[in-house]
Amino acid sequence: TVDSYMEFHNDANGSNLAARTEKYTEMINHYYDLCTDFYEWGWGQSFHFANRYRGENFYSSIARSEHWLALQMGLKPGMKVLDVGCGVGGPAREIARFANCNVVGVNNNAYQIQRAIKHTKSAELEHLVEFVKGNFMELPFPDNHFDAIYQIEATAHAPDKVACYSELYRVLKPGGVFASYEWCLTKKYDADNAEHVRIKKGIEEGDGLPDIATTDEVVIALTKSGYKVVKEEDRCLPLSPNDTPWYDPIAPKFTIKNIHHTEFGHNISTRFLRLLEKTRILNKGTADVQAFLHTAAVNLFLGGQKEIFTPSFFTLAIK
Repeated sequence: TVDSYMEFHNDANGSNLAARTEKYTEMINHYYDLCTDFYEWGWGQSFHFANRYRGENFYSSIARSEHWLALQMGLKPGMKVLDVGCGVGGPAREIARFANCNVVGVNNNAYQIQRAIKHTKSAELEHLVEFVKGNFMELPFPDNHFDAIYQIEATAHAPDKVACYSELYRVLKPGGVFASYEWCLTKKYDADNAEHVRIKKGIEEGDGLPDIATTDEVVIALTKSGYKVVKEEDRCLPLSPNDTPWYDPIAPKFTIKNIHHTEFGHNISTRFLRLLEKTRILNKGTADVQAFLHTAAVNLFLGGQKEIFTPSFFTLAIK
């Protein structure tokens, strides 16, 4: 339920970080059981952000970021690739098509696995893409099993970065690569700035995160896990003054696509959903889910605008 999820982020009587860390699988499953349908309706089948060139549409930018990742890994036909925290399989299908490689998606949420299998069957890609229910902290695969591994904004949910990356290291073949788009606090984040702390908390609450690592912490964790980090960069920094910011899809603007991200639009949406709940057209709690997703959008926008947060800190590491 919404109440049980929100209790993980209730810090009224002191930090609840320990509960979010210890019971992260329960918290994440609550979150995605509640949010997956909203994500698919509002975002598509690839649950991540991307920078956007001028004139490029949203879905093209998402696909381009996935193709770029595949190119960085040097994926080739016949390679066995692991998608960590695969969501409903959008990136796995896109990368499998692009590189003609075999992708295995792992996800600990049963509902998302169900959706991923359905979409993959509809796309007639079962010969290239498969899905396994499993916890990326304890993967159900043997040592040295995959030629390459990637994660796109998924291991942000990990309670311990070193333990998570070490488990991925275990199942990666020697010489294999691990490519990652990680949610991170940038060097501009100031832990003594009350506004920055509020934004960080809002992102954690709205997106089912136990905590948010800094870019330096991610690189250190990869090194401690045994990898050699060969590339690192913030892929959501504008490459040109003409680029559209990564947070533009959630910006509070009075346009058809963005009006629901304004306070006015949010209030109207909430009232409408409450009405549908009362008439039993929608399940009770739908408006509450929309409320914490709005919290996420507000704080992601602020974090991006102030350049204290990035959803795409890219690293390429070799075993």
